[in-house]
Amino acid sequence: MGYEINEKRYLEELEKELSIDSVTGQYHELQDYLIEEIEKMGFKTSTLHKGGIIADIGGEGNPLLITAHGDTIGLMVRHINDDGTLKVCKVGGLYAYHTERENVRVHTRSGKVITGCVQRKNASVHVTEDELNKEVPCFETNSFVVLDEDVKNADDVRALGIDIGDYVALEPRFTYSNGYIKSHFIDDKALVAVLLELMHDVKEGKVKLGRKVYIYISFYEEIGHGGSLIPSDVKDFLAVDIACIGPEQTSSEKKVSVFCKDSRFPYNLDMTRELEEAGKRSGADYVPDIFTPHYGTDADPALVAGFDIRHAAIGPGTRASHGYERTHIDAIKNTYKLMAEYVSL
Repeated sequence: MGYEINEKRYLEELEKELSIDSVTGQYHELQDYLIEEIEKMGFKTSTLHKGGIIADIGGEGNPLLITAHGDTIGLMVRHINDDGTLKVCKVGGLYAYHTERENVRVHTRSGKVITGCVQRKNASVHVTEDELNKEVPCFETNSFVVLDEDVKNADDVRALGIDIGDYVALEPRFTYSNGYIKSHFIDDKALVAVLLELMHDVKEGKVKLGRKVYIYISFYEEIGHGGSLIPSDVKDFLAVDIACIGPEQTSSEKKVSVFCKDSRFPYNLDMTRELEEAGKRSGADYVPDIFTPHYGTDADPALVAGFDIRHAAIGPGTRASHGYERTHIDAIKNTYKLMAEYVSL
């Protein structure tokens, strides 16, 4: 059976989620929004004390948990420089060269949001061309945030309400063109939106669950402990996350990947084979792939925490992970087909 995603609704949901900043630890606004949307469909939710949403979407027996993460990589104010610029440090695996010239939003303790952009100390080719070509962008030495405010010193910045530890989020710059989805934070809001589509279709009776299914939206995947706490009755854990494109990778921007192994350890062989069979039955265009040396999903921490579960992962082929990412709606559709078929078994 070929399950089809509601493309218009999906893209609207993705754009909405991308507009809500959620650097790891800064989960409250996105969590509140997602709870409201899920409960409007009639599903009950519970939250983790540290942040995270678990929804029971029905079904009976052999519980499966499916997760996508709502947190993103980003920045935090490390120091307020004497000239009114901000020294920042990364949250998660964000690199300075991916942030150059990007617009950002600084979230103050009071809730005020102040805009700015990331620049290098020597940013003009007209007066510092040699230095610009030689320098490697680095948050510790030559990359900082310039505020869109009339500030001349550190006291001016503090008067705006900015302080050490404030979150700094990159603007996502979402664009949809000729089927291609381009944005920061496709990892992993593109898959959170896929899970909401699954819930819509379960509610509408388009997907019949063959087992009990939990949906888990985590907010700590980018720092490694999103999946460390799950319901005690879970038997299988499926992570849906991006499949990184690169040399020697089979992943494609138009296909869904079934993960065989990541940088931590292999995924469960039996569950992986079940997903491949679901891919064949559903007509999803899938490929197997391995992701090393720097990749992991939220399914891994659950095993490290001691849960006796099987774990597996799938996701759309995505270019430029942790940068300005790109995938295609076909990869999203194929991911959905495979996942919907798998939960209907």
